[in-house]
Amino acid sequence: MLLKKDGHVHTPFCPHGSIDELELYIEQAIKEGFNCLTFTEHAPLPKGFKDPTPLEDSAMKLEELGDYFESILLLKERYQNSITINVGLEIDYIRDYEKETTDFLNEYGKYLDDSILSVHFLKIKDQYYCMDFDDKTFNEMISETGSLKVLHETYYNEVLHSINSDLGKYKPKRIGHITLANKFQKLFPVTFSNEKWILDILTSIKEKNLEIDYNVAGLRKEYCGEVYPNDEIAKMAIKQEIPLIYGSDAHSARDVGKNYKYFEQLSNSK
Repeated sequence: MLLKKDGHVHTPFCPHGSIDELELYIEQAIKEGFNCLTFTEHAPLPKGFKDPTPLEDSAMKLEELGDYFESILLLKERYQNSITINVGLEIDYIRDYEKETTDFLNEYGKYLDDSILSVHFLKIKDQYYCMDFDDKTFNEMISETGSLKVLHETYYNEVLHSINSDLGKYKPKRIGHITLANKFQKLFPVTFSNEKWILDILTSIKEKNLEIDYNVAGLRKEYCGEVYPNDEIAKMAIKQEIPLIYGSDAHSARDVGKNYKYFEQLSNSK
């Protein structure tokens, strides 16, 4: 059977997402014809790191992690004849918190079937920002870095650091939404080339035998309108034989499997 996988799905354990029950996510995946689903809730942020978002709701709390694992394991068994369910996490790569992240993975990585390493937080002038929080925060980051181009370079450099970082044997094998810097591109159009950074990122991913999260969430974002990464970059990855894994990045059950057709079209164009 051809594997049809949604490798990036959130849960009711996400404090900034839907309260849809886990079963609803699974039933939607089955309805959409998927035979594999990875729950990748935002992992607890590193010890000592202060969430810069106003409500500090970027990730689940550490004390919720046990319930998260237990809930998915129960459903994994219940649905074993209908769909493969993976226990996963979306791990944040945060500069200066590599040790704390490694310690977390060393403790909990053995419970993971699959996981994603993503960059959401950037350190600018000794202050951390959540770059995809909203357009106002993004504009503030442009001001702090000096230009949109420098902000993009800062982001791509951080993605490169995440790829090359040593986070131990449980480091995630898939790199999340590598072009998240384009989330607000309709408000802040990119008039420069990021090709050098993209090539460096793809080269490093290839060298380390990692995967890329083909994340369709950008299609649902008002100021983005494209997949992370876009078709041009995705085709560059395919030429290098880098695996692309479809991810809905669903924060509600209705978005599981959404816009899978874009991934199918890309796969058929090989």
